[in-house]
Amino acid sequence: MQTFYSHGKLLLTAEYVVLDGAKALAVPTKFGQQLTVESIDKPQIIWTSLDHNNAIWFEDIFSLDEIKVGYLSRNPISDRLIQILKAIKQLNPDFLTCKTGFKITTILEFPKNWGLGTSSTLINNLAQWANVDPYQLLNLTFGGSGYDIACAQNNKAIVYQLTDNLPVINTLDFKLDFFENLYFIHLNKKQNSRDGIAHYKANKHDLANTIKAINAITSNVIKSETLEDLKNLIEQHETIISTITNQTKVKDTLFSDFNGSIKSLGAWGGDFILVASKTNPTDYFKAKGFNTILNYKDMVL
Repeated sequence: MQTFYSHGKLLLTAEYVVLDGAKALAVPTKFGQQLTVESIDKPQIIWTSLDHNNAIWFEDIFSLDEIKVGYLSRNPISDRLIQILKAIKQLNPDFLTCKTGFKITTILEFPKNWGLGTSSTLINNLAQWANVDPYQLLNLTFGGSGYDIACAQNNKAIVYQLTDNLPVINTLDFKLDFFENLYFIHLNKKQNSRDGIAHYKANKHDLANTIKAINAITSNVIKSETLEDLKNLIEQHETIISTITNQTKVKDTLFSDFNGSIKSLGAWGGDFILVASKTNPTDYFKAKGFNTILNYKDMVL
C-alpha cells in the first residue's frame, strides 16, 4: 500500500491578482488530505472518499477502459475523476497500462465546505502517485494560479509568484509576535473559485499599478511589527481588491459594526475570512451565526 499526503491552503494576500503575476503570501494548513493506493487483481479502480468524520461521502468503481475513453456522464464527481485520471495518462502514457487495478481511498481532515483545498490536495496526491507534474495536472483539470499546489507540498509559509506563467516559490519563516490576535472565521458557505476568477477577469483593470501595490503589501505583511501595522495593510488590501473587482468588502456587507480589521481570503463571498482583533472576537461572530472560529495557530502549520 502507498500513502500520499498534502496540506490544505490559505491565501493571505494577492487573491485574484496572483493570476496576473502579483506576489502572494500563502500558508499551508494543519488540515490536509491523505490518499492511499492498494493494488487489486481486477482491471478497475475502486474509489472511496471519506470526510473528516471518516464517513463515506463518495464512492464509485471505474473500469480501466472507462478511463481510456474518458467519458461517463454518470455524475459530476465521477466525471471529474475520470477527467483527472485521463489527464494523468496524457502526462504519463504509462499510467494505468497494467491489467490489474487499484483500490484508492481519500481521507479529508477538514469539512468539504471549508475551502482549504479538497481539489488541490487531491491533484497533488494523485500527481505524486502517478509521477507527473502537479502544476501541469492542475492546468489540465481545475486551472488556477497553482499557489495551492505549492502549499500542498510545503511545511512553511510561501511567497508565490507566476513569472512567465511558471511558479516561483520561496519559503519563509513567517512568525508574527501577535498571532494570538488573528482568527479565521468561516462564512458558512463555500465559494466557487472558478466563478470568482471569471468575475475578476471580467472586471479587472489598472493591473500594473494594482500589482505593484499588492506586492508592496505582501512584503510589508511579512515584516509587520505590530497588530496595528497589519490591520492597516489588511484594510489597504481590501480597498484595492474591492476596486479592481467591483465588489463590496465583506466587512461592509456583514460586519460593519466590528471593532477590528477583516480580510477576505481567496475568492470573495465565502470560505474563510481573516480577522485581526485586539480582543477575542468569538462572542461577536457567534452572535451573528458564524460558529467556525479558529485561532491562527490552530489553523496554520
